[in-house]
Amino acid sequence: MISTAVKELSSLDFRGKRVLLRCDLNVPLKGEGSDRVITDDGRIRASLPTINALLEGGASLVIAAHLGRPKGERKPELSLAPIAKRLSELLEKEVTFATDTIGSSADSAVASLTNGGIVLLENVRYEAAETSKDDSQRQAMAEKLASYADVYVGDGFGAVHRKHASVYEAALALPHAAGKLIGAEVDVLRRLTEFPERPYGVILGGAKVSDKIGVITNLLDKVNMLAIGGGMLFTFLAAQGKEIGTSLVEADSIPLVKDLLSRAEKLGVKVLLPTDIVVAPAFANESPSVVSADSIPSNQMGLDIGPESARAFAAAIKECKTVFWNGPMGVFEFSHFAAGTKVVAQALTEVSGLSVVGGGDSAAAVRALGFNDSQFGYISTGGGASLEYLEGKELPGLTALR
Repeated sequence: MISTAVKELSSLDFRGKRVLLRCDLNVPLKGEGSDRVITDDGRIRASLPTINALLEGGASLVIAAHLGRPKGERKPELSLAPIAKRLSELLEKEVTFATDTIGSSADSAVASLTNGGIVLLENVRYEAAETSKDDSQRQAMAEKLASYADVYVGDGFGAVHRKHASVYEAALALPHAAGKLIGAEVDVLRRLTEFPERPYGVILGGAKVSDKIGVITNLLDKVNMLAIGGGMLFTFLAAQGKEIGTSLVEADSIPLVKDLLSRAEKLGVKVLLPTDIVVAPAFANESPSVVSADSIPSNQMGLDIGPESARAFAAAIKECKTVFWNGPMGVFEFSHFAAGTKVVAQALTEVSGLSVVGGGDSAAAVRALGFNDSQFGYISTGGGASLEYLEGKELPGLTALR
């Protein structure tokens, strides 16, 4: 059930209408120029249910999306051309690609749009106004985008935490509704924050503890278990006075971490920290060794949780009925330091209740390690947006869809 604060697709009639559809098609690519290939099309596939529903409802589509952070410049490596091609393949339907966002190519493509047709606009972030802090600049761009359509549908969950022209102002300029993806994301996040089935566990990883402090603070009195991995774990170890060698640490966050650990103890929240660490002398896929988390050599850096810790994390995860995971346990891109992430991912597939993979690097990791989306309860498309929701922050893109 979609949040009642957001308008559902069923609230609008799309037959014969042009719909400005904001998608999240921000997918990873490799290669150069015309040889670039998409390495993970998960976000494109996640947009298909809404696209198909609108087409079946008799609409024609003008799709707006971003790729990377071009910061108002036309950067060929961040063009949506490969995305247009892949979207056409998945839909088995021609997708017209406009080589600009609100210029002559977009004008021409939209003017030629027939009922049931699809136009994909070039990267909205090629326009400086899209991300401008000047309200009037964003408003002007939004009005131009709105002129291409009769109705707005927001379905780019990965961008709803941004007050950008195509996410916020464009939604307000037209009759609007939330797409199926945003509906599903909001539903899952409400289950995580409002009525989780217990025991409820949260596993957090990634590089920086500062990126996750807000989530930990807001969820600490809601969870039963909190497990910490990734680069952020070394700030936790440092807060306990342990030697962390040359591992990543955020010294400024140590006082906050100490407060969180103290608060967790008072609340009776079980905090799992690794007892062993996979280390190496440098940030490279070589020379791994396993050491105790109590005695990391001064000339070594931690790059993954150890096998003993991975087993402990997995056991705790399998006891839970609700699990949220955001952030890999180690440098999973390196084969020697991927085991911790893989063990945690496998444990999530065995949860009998709701298991949620929190977007971003976590989603990329599970796919890179050979898992299928269907093995998990839900894979979020928006890491940053999910985290801000779980922090209790207001998300502009959702506010605009009320």
